[in-house]
Amino acid sequence: MNVDSSKSDDSSAKHLDVAVIGGGQAGLAICYFLRQHGYRFVILERASELAPAWRERWDSLTLFTPRRYSALPGLPFPGDPDGYPTRDEVIVYLERYAETFGLPIELNSEVKKLESGADGRFRLELDRRTITADQIVVATGPFQTPYVPKLVENLDGDVFQTHAVGYRRPNEVPEGTVLVVGGGNTGFQIAKELSATHKVVLSVGTRQKPLPQRVLGRDLFWWLTKARILDKTVDSRLGRKLSMRDTLIGSSPRELKKRYGVEVKPRVVGADGRRVRFEDGSELEVDAVIWATGYRADYSWTKLPIFHEDGRLRHRRGVTDVPGVYFLGLTWQHTRGSALIGWVKDDAEFIAERIAEYQQSKAQPSAETAVSAGAPAQGRPPERM
Repeated sequence: MNVDSSKSDDSSAKHLDVAVIGGGQAGLAICYFLRQHGYRFVILERASELAPAWRERWDSLTLFTPRRYSALPGLPFPGDPDGYPTRDEVIVYLERYAETFGLPIELNSEVKKLESGADGRFRLELDRRTITADQIVVATGPFQTPYVPKLVENLDGDVFQTHAVGYRRPNEVPEGTVLVVGGGNTGFQIAKELSATHKVVLSVGTRQKPLPQRVLGRDLFWWLTKARILDKTVDSRLGRKLSMRDTLIGSSPRELKKRYGVEVKPRVVGADGRRVRFEDGSELEVDAVIWATGYRADYSWTKLPIFHEDGRLRHRRGVTDVPGVYFLGLTWQHTRGSALIGWVKDDAEFIAERIAEYQQSKAQPSAETAVSAGAPAQGRPPERM
């Protein structure tokens, strides 16, 4: 795999056709298509290893999409197509993917600032160097800055607390009563695992629609694909409705209590010492709290006019108002599958086509100048820098 902790040979020059920020599934997927176009590009990854978002998840994490629906373009996911890959299998697959297609990756390369240069190129400032590029793909995904509510400060210091990103395995959580806060798939899965060794209570702020993992002997995603539900865009009536709330896959509050003995409580509204207060007025004394409360985007390093006044990214299927700047891997970027490993390829291919169009438009003036000077109108395509 073409990985260098400082610089890779493919990006030692000052200028690139495309700079991709983020070495996860979205970054790898777009580079599969960039490689086909023959562009000079590089993946800039802030961490010391590829796919850090996966490495930061708990040890027993298992995908709810079967292997047949968990592959990036050009390389099937190995193993039983109907089985469910583990976190470690995903990491190995992504490493193999980068190696198979010879994708240039620079580790320990955090982008501190992205801005437009006076020459029409984009400038990316890293710790000790600057890279310029014609086009930028921000593929940092939805798991950026862990979010925890401010009331964590009201709990005693001897109460064990961690965001889900810091949770690895049950034996690292102190004995006693554990409160898991967050009613998404992450909260439910962590609560299930902890229930074997701890007394667990799950706080659910917003009820999500539970869906079974398998229906009539088929995996849920087989049915969703067959019914073309995953093709519904965020602009469609159904897509808008689905994007407003997430779903629980393979879990439900009823199953959690009956099978795992986990009590389900409403939203946490307060905390004091070792006690937590819920929306229904009930209280619970806790020894540990796992905050499965999601993430927030952090684009403070992006100095480009691509945001709404409230800080939300302004884009249409990842294409921003600034020509040559794109985002990839966002939740509901275009469809429900936009942030899922097995479907990010659709948006990646779309962005790659936009990149090709923009690159051709930049080369057009020089071609017209050559024709007016008496040069033949047809010939080899413009050279890549």
